[in-house]
Amino acid sequence: MPTEAIHHVQIAMPAGREAEARAFYAGLLGIPEAPKPATLAARGGCWFEQGALRIHLGVEADFRPARKAHPALLVSNLAGLVDDLRAAGYPLNEDEPLPGFVRIFVSDPFGNRIELMEAVR
Repeated sequence: MPTEAIHHVQIAMPAGREAEARAFYAGLLGIPEAPKPATLAARGGCWFEQGALRIHLGVEADFRPARKAHPALLVSNLAGLVDDLRAAGYPLNEDEPLPGFVRIFVSDPFGNRIELMEAVR
């Protein structure tokens, strides 16, 4: 069977911090929250989805943030998003240039590394 696409990316989070996830992923990154199926909702965490973009945050009992592994999200108006993230108190980290993109790294409220990329036009 050929692999066709990524359906979603799951990122771990600590228990009981869904409000922080919503403020970051929906509030700052602008990815709407999607309802979890009833069979999974009791596990905690939350899902954020917009079209083919699907990021699911799942509670991990022995949580440790992903400091190297990360999703890379294509964004529009990276400069405006950077301003919003800084205003919300999120430190940003630059890395080596990537041809065709402007990019920056931020850690979500739990310390997971997130890459934000905008295509250079």
